[in-house]
Amino acid sequence: MAKKSTTKKADTTLLVGIDLGTSRSAISSDNGKKKWVESYVGWPRDFIARKVVGKPMLFGEEAVKHRLSLDMYRPLKNGVIKEGTARDEEAVKELIRHLITLVQNAKDAEKIRAVVGVPAESFKVNKVALKKAVAEFAESLFVVSEPFAVAYGVGALDNALVIDIGAGTVDFCIMHGTVPSEEDQRTVLTAGDYIDQQLFTFLEERYPEADFNLNMIRRFKEQHSFVGNAEEEVEVEIPVEGKSTVHNITEEIKRACESILPAVVESTLELIAKFDPEYQDAIRENIILAGGGSQIKGLAEYLEKTIGEYGPTKVRLVEDPLFGGADGALELAREMPEDYWTNL
Repeated sequence: MAKKSTTKKADTTLLVGIDLGTSRSAISSDNGKKKWVESYVGWPRDFIARKVVGKPMLFGEEAVKHRLSLDMYRPLKNGVIKEGTARDEEAVKELIRHLITLVQNAKDAEKIRAVVGVPAESFKVNKVALKKAVAEFAESLFVVSEPFAVAYGVGALDNALVIDIGAGTVDFCIMHGTVPSEEDQRTVLTAGDYIDQQLFTFLEERYPEADFNLNMIRRFKEQHSFVGNAEEEVEVEIPVEGKSTVHNITEEIKRACESILPAVVESTLELIAKFDPEYQDAIRENIILAGGGSQIKGLAEYLEKTIGEYGPTKVRLVEDPLFGGADGALELAREMPEDYWTNL
């Protein structure tokens, strides 16, 4: 009779790249799975709410759908975890747990090594909180800024500028053949959420009888955003006294989207101007737009024209704005030297 093998199955290690964003968070893993979720975490408000939702907490679109029954948290609002708020820190932890669960093979007792990309401001001020949030699920961690993760994923490691336009922040990162320092990065807070608020205000002024909320405004922006000349009139349905009514919001969409342009252009020019003058031309000709805001129609062309007044300029979009950061973080996890990891 053949002897039964006594060899234990070795624990497997799952490498994951996480893009922890203000609006959406995504994860890519080396088992081939990738998922994303809107960055909302909600806890039932009372026993009735628990009975209605049927779960101890909800995430993403499901949380938004049941928001009236929940205490809702968007833990990376404005790109940082609110200091001193235990519930926001817990929300970050649960969001990371949820993302890992979405890609983890339940049958395997996998160890997790995670590279987490976060808005640049959070990278600066929330390192301890992020480490604490991941410690329960991973054995090793490396935290990077989102634009650095994007740059690594597309191989833009030298003479390149990544502009990551998210909901809470616009993050800038110059790559020059080394791991970028804080001086190579910049953040401004006039980003996607700012556009939403501007559009909300503009529509309140023009259509005071219309009944809408920020979720509707965000949906209008994501479907119709543009800068420059409109390809066609933007018309949406908004209730008026309970009746769905068509409203033309072309000019308001344009004004709201263009409201972030001065800060984006100014920060881009300042960051390039402070760089080694011998390489400034090369940086201008290798600008990469990432994040959800990169999908604003006409944005790349506008930046090429405006920044092009200072010399030849080339602006391109990442192929996958949703998973660009997570894919780059995963690539970092695969190639990271051992001494860069933080053991948890």
